[in-house]
Formats: sequence, structure tokens, C-alpha cells
Amino acid sequence: MNRRIFIKNSALAGFSFALPDLSSELEAVFSKKITIGVIADLHQDLMHDGAERLSSFLTEVKKQSPDAILQLGDFAYPSDTNKALIDDFNNAHQHSLHVIGNHDTDSGFTKEQCLSVWGMPATYYTQDLKGIRLIVLDGNEKGSPSYTGGYVSFIGAEQINWLQKQLEKSTLPVLICCHQPLAGLFAVDNATEIQSLLGQYSDKILLCINGHSHIDQHQVINDVNYLHINSASYYWVGDDYKHTTFEASIIKEHPILDLTCPYEESLFAFLTIDPTSKTITVKGRRSKWVGKSPKELGYKIDGETDLYDWVIPEIKNLKISLSQ
Repeated sequence: MNRRIFIKNSALAGFSFALPDLSSELEAVFSKKITIGVIADLHQDLMHDGAERLSSFLTEVKKQSPDAILQLGDFAYPSDTNKALIDDFNNAHQHSLHVIGNHDTDSGFTKEQCLSVWGMPATYYTQDLKGIRLIVLDGNEKGSPSYTGGYVSFIGAEQINWLQKQLEKSTLPVLICCHQPLAGLFAVDNATEIQSLLGQYSDKILLCINGHSHIDQHQVINDVNYLHINSASYYWVGDDYKHTTFEASIIKEHPILDLTCPYEESLFAFLTIDPTSKTITVKGRRSKWVGKSPKELGYKIDGETDLYDWVIPEIKNLKISLSQ
């Protein structure tokens, strides 16, 4: 199927784009509008104000009354210290869903502890919600043939086989969620393989969303939409761009902040999937940099000429329409 993609500025706070052409069987069961509140990369254990940023999201959740809430990883260590914050998230909604990020198992914590403390059924799993199926993936697996060090970013053969079976048998349209991107900047090592698989089931896939990258990026590959959900907290610039933003007392307790460009306010989004209008609307938020921006620091990634279209302290106000 050939599609033209139109991208333009919009007064609406979010993205809007047409759903894939679903089979008659899927359209029959997908008849109710659904809204999901999404927050990514809170980094409670790195940020001095992580609890306030989560509170901002949960306050809006109460106002918006979505059908579920989802955190996309790098959330909070499954520690006793974080129990109150984790409970706040879990108690904020009947359907409070989790994805494991690469930083959630720092400081000696394990995936098993995340499952237990957060209340996850497995590291990758499915969840049916109001006529759609969420497929949650674990991008933190070992075994990548191109791994050269640092955090793993890979989806192994066993999980890929499981994913294909879920897509094959699903009688509901699918929303795919992963901490690591499946396309675009900082994608998993075997992104091309996964994109090829997902392209075979594009008529079932509503959208793929991820965290991890701390950017605002949208792509369409093989008729599948991929959307990066920006961090609630900051963009990482690293040691080469170390700079002081906060007062000494904050940095003493949270020294890693000198390696980031934080956002003044928490970023998060609300995804509304509407089968009647056949659109998904992603309503985001705009903030400002605290101190110098990555651009002002001279931050760059070789070969990424469009970097500053994505490295921004917001979830953009854009309208994306797809048509045959």
C-alpha cells in the first residue's frame, strides 16, 4: 500500500494520523475510543524532583480520566526508598502498566525485583484494553552480535518468536510498547529485523511507542508508525558537555545532573485512539530548558543533521495525516 505523509504545524497539542486499514474482523471488535496516559524516563533515582514530576502527570491523569496509564521504563529502582512513589503510580489507576528500562536494574537491582515491586506479569507480556491489545516488549536482552559494551539494547530470538505468534493470533488491533526504540535514533541493535517482522503485520499495528531516547521523533517504516515519547525529565549530554545548572546542594546529592539538560516541567502524553474517526491523537506538553540547551553547549551526534528537530524540551504540536 502506498501512502503519502503530510506533516504540518497544528494548533492542537499532539499528533493526529490515520489508523491502518484494519480487517473487518478487527474493526468489528474495535469500536470504542480509548485513551492512555503515557510517561517515559522519569529517572526518579537521578532527578532531584522526580516525585514532583510524577505528581504532575498523576494530577493530569485525574483530570483526563484515561482508560489506562503506562510508564515506558527508566522509572524508579524497585527499592524500599521508592515504594511510596511506585505505589502512587500503581494506585492512580486500575490499569497501571509498566515497561522495564535499562536503568531500572542499575545499582544491583534485577528484572525479577521490578516484576515483584512494580507488579508486572513478566518482562514482556500482553494486556487487552477496551478493544485493543498492548504488546509490551523487553529491549534489555543479551545476545546481540554487534554488542560492543555498555547497556544492552536487543530483543532476542525467543522473544521475537513470541512476538510473531502474538501478532499472528491477535484478534485485536495492536499497540506495541518498548523502552528502547524499534526505529529511529538509538534503536535496538536488531531494529531492521524487527521492522521487517512488524511490516508483515502492519494492518494490525496501530502504533509502536518507546522511551529511552529522550527525544521527540516520529517515523513510518513499512507502513508502521514509530513514535518516541520524550523523557519526563531531561536530555542526556554526557561527560563531554558537563556543565553546572543547579545549585551546589542539589548537585551534591544528584551529581549526574551536571551531565544533563533538564526540562523545567514534566513531559508526558495522552494517546487517544478513536475508531470512529480512525485517528490517534497524542496530546503532549511543552517545557523549557533549565540552563543551557544541548545546542548552546555544542552537543552533536555525527551524521544526525536533523538532531535539533528532535532534541527539544517538549512533545511537539504536530498533525500527521496518512492517506492512500
